[in-house]
Amino acid sequence: MKTAFPLIKSLATAALAAGTLLAAAPAMAQEARIAAVNSERILRDSVPAKQAQVKLEQEFSKRDRDLQDMAQKIKGIADKLDKDTAVLADADRQRRQREVADLDREFQRKQREFREDLNQRRNEELAQVLERANRVIRQLAEQRKYDLIVQEAVYVNPRIDITDDVMKALNSAAASK
Repeated sequence: MKTAFPLIKSLATAALAAGTLLAAAPAMAQEARIAAVNSERILRDSVPAKQAQVKLEQEFSKRDRDLQDMAQKIKGIADKLDKDTAVLADADRQRRQREVADLDREFQRKQREFREDLNQRRNEELAQVLERANRVIRQLAEQRKYDLIVQEAVYVNPRIDITDDVMKALNSAAASK
C-alpha cells in the first residue's frame, strides 16, 4: 500500500501542472503589441523641431554675420599684405603679418566659441522636442495599449511605424500654443 501512494501523488501533481499550463496558455499566446517611432525624423521634420531651428537661427544669426564679416576683413588685410609685400620694409611687413596672425587667432577663438554655444543651445532645444515627443509616445502607448514602443531600430515594418501619428499629435500641440 505504501508504494501506490507516491504514484497517486505524482499523478496528481502532474495533472495539476498540466492544468496550470493549459490555463496559462491563452495568456502566453496573446500577442504583444509593438510599435516603432523614427526619432530622427521627428527631430528633423516635426513642427516643434522646425520652430526650434528657426529660434536658433534668429538667436545666432547676428554672431554668424559678425564672424563672416570678420573673415572677410582678415582676408582683405591678408590680400593687401600679399600685394604690398614687395614694397614694404621688413619691420612693417613683420608687424602687419603679426596683426593678421593675431586677427586670425581671435577669429578662430570666436568661431570655436560660436560653434560651442550653438551646439549647446541646439542640444537644449532638441532635448525639449524629444521630451515632448516622448510624452506623446507614452500617451499613444496608453491609448492604444502598446506593450513596447521602440525608438531606434535597424528595420521597421511600416505596419508598426507610428511616427506619422506621433508627428500629427506633436504638430497639433505646437499649433495650439
